[in-house]
Amino acid sequence: VQLQASGGGTVQPGGSLTLSCVTSKFTSDVYAIGWFRQAPGKEREGVACSGPVDGSRYYGEPVKGRFTIYRDSIEKTVYLRMTDLTPEDSGIYYCAADSRWASCSLAPVYTHWGQGTQVTVSS
Repeated sequence: VQLQASGGGTVQPGGSLTLSCVTSKFTSDVYAIGWFRQAPGKEREGVACSGPVDGSRYYGEPVKGRFTIYRDSIEKTVYLRMTDLTPEDSGIYYCAADSRWASCSLAPVYTHWGQGTQVTVSS
């Protein structure tokens, strides 16, 4: 399983970014996908996740109503649309995948991880 995260960058507070997690063949259809972030000196935090079977989507409390996770099976990509960004959203964002669940988890217990993409929210 290969995961490639991209789309990070620097944005002003209140701005938006869309991150992409390109997966290898079949992964986006049969694997749970999670997005996580880690700021310097902090633990890795679950941001959003999407279950492959039951269509479930869960979000961490700090991002509810602002972030949206969605899949494009044709493109084998899972996106994280982030809006109304604040400096507290800054960090390295990672996508992760696991085939063990019909749903998904916001805990960092996934088997497969991609490299991170940096998001900086600053004026």
